[in-house]
Amino acid sequence: MKVRRSLRALKFKDGAQVVKRGKRVYVLNRKNPRLQARQG
Repeated sequence: MKVRRSLRALKFKDGAQVVKRGKRVYVLNRKNPRLQARQG
């Protein structure tokens, strides 16, 4: 799966973590919950 630019940008924010659940890729951020995204 190609990773979207929006996910890639969020991945480098402070406190972000990449999580794979099944076929979906999430970028979760506990420090700043607005900076979250899902793909797939």
